[in-house]
Amino acid sequence: MKKTVTTLADGRELIYYDARADTVRDAVDPRPLTRVVSRSEIRYDELTGDPVTVASHRQDRTYLPPADACPLCPSRDGRESEIPEKGYEVAVFENRFPSLSGGVGRCEVVCFTDDHTDSFADLTEERAALVLDAWTDRTAELSALPGVEQVYCFENRGAEIGVTLPHAHGQIYAFPYVTPRTAAMRRRIDAHREATGRNLFDDVVAREKRDGERVVLETDHWIAFVPYAAHWPYEVHLHPKRRVPDLLALDGGARTECPQVLLELLRRFDRIFGPDAPPTPYIAAWHQAPFTDGRREDFGLHLELFTVRRAPDKLKFLAGTESGMGAFMNDVRPEDAARRLREVADA
Repeated sequence: MKKTVTTLADGRELIYYDARADTVRDAVDPRPLTRVVSRSEIRYDELTGDPVTVASHRQDRTYLPPADACPLCPSRDGRESEIPEKGYEVAVFENRFPSLSGGVGRCEVVCFTDDHTDSFADLTEERAALVLDAWTDRTAELSALPGVEQVYCFENRGAEIGVTLPHAHGQIYAFPYVTPRTAAMRRRIDAHREATGRNLFDDVVAREKRDGERVVLETDHWIAFVPYAAHWPYEVHLHPKRRVPDLLALDGGARTECPQVLLELLRRFDRIFGPDAPPTPYIAAWHQAPFTDGRREDFGLHLELFTVRRAPDKLKFLAGTESGMGAFMNDVRPEDAARRLREVADA
């Protein structure tokens, strides 16, 4: 892998990741950009203690532009974008309209391909491996920034999820706090250790492997299953069989297999509802241990992949119980979801 670091016209960092060591990236951003004034503010809910980021400057961010004005396509034919090169493999840049900014974290955009019509599932294993390398490198770089406690790599796909740019991309948030979901996991990890003397992630994976009914796929180094108490209609958790706290700690076998396994899961998601259904909207979220946690070795790196679609023509909306009370009601039995995801395996 070759990594090339440069800057955009307004000073934001841009990083190219290429498979070939002899690739040259030297295009200059010619746009007359001025830095967007962005200063986020973190407030804390007095009743729950949960952090809430206020980022009012994001009201003016780019929203569903036409294909010929996509800011994530390469710059070509007189059209200038966030990527000055005429083509690229994987590119990462600081978000022009970040949720976290002004010394309270950082937000980056990860472009998986320069093809506007491709999705992550369309990538080759080699390109998916390059994306994994980029996620890993950015995790290392961002975790070293002052004040950063947690690095979160994720992809939102589909207008139903709220995506504002259809070009295949993900994001990375460097949080200046431990997110509420991770904090809840941390409490459960500690309680399980105190009650049993064992690791929670190890016990969950062992139970799913033993039961088998919710397992979607298994390889030498990975196991994917629908969780026992899935929140979403179709939800899969992907774990390395050897527990590690983050992407940096993946060993050779798990790292080599990861692109193939991830692509297979995403392709199955697109087949859940049949060949005539539109692409399945989803969120793919990598959960990594906070970097300020002295017990981070107890955390288990894993991917949580889920969709809000519950039938070909129906979405699961967060209604009063979910939005108002955080009490989820799932319309699809997890065992049925797992069976369907096994049925649509790539033959």
